Amino acid sequence: MSEREANLEVDVEILDDRTAVLTVGGELDMETAARLEDRLWQQLSLGRARLVLELSALGFMDSSGLNVLIRAVNRARENGGDLYLAAPTPAVRRILEITGVTTTIPPHDGVAEALAAAGGSR
Repeated sequence: MSEREANLEVDVEILDDRTAVLTVGGELDMETAARLEDRLWQQLSLGRARLVLELSALGFMDSSGLNVLIRAVNRARENGGDLYLAAPTPAVRRILEITGVTTTIPPHDGVAEALAAAGGSR
């Protein structure tokens, strides 16, 4: 399933009742952050608290996107899961590092590594 709004695309792949991979592409900013947050909350409300965000097609992220990630990791952890970042682009990785988000949500090189950290596999 895929939804497109402004310059953001979010595809969701359900791996099991606790795990989903969300592939995020385009630009994550003030105009598009609500779309990603809605998709994350949808998965959490369905009991999927192990969420992997595949970011290799995300070209830009601003503070609105960072706020979504922080709220999502907190909510996932409250529900016994976690948020895992996979394959962020150099520009996105840089903003994650500069803001210190990588200390809370360490990025992984790819989805397989993120799933291994989550205790699952693809």
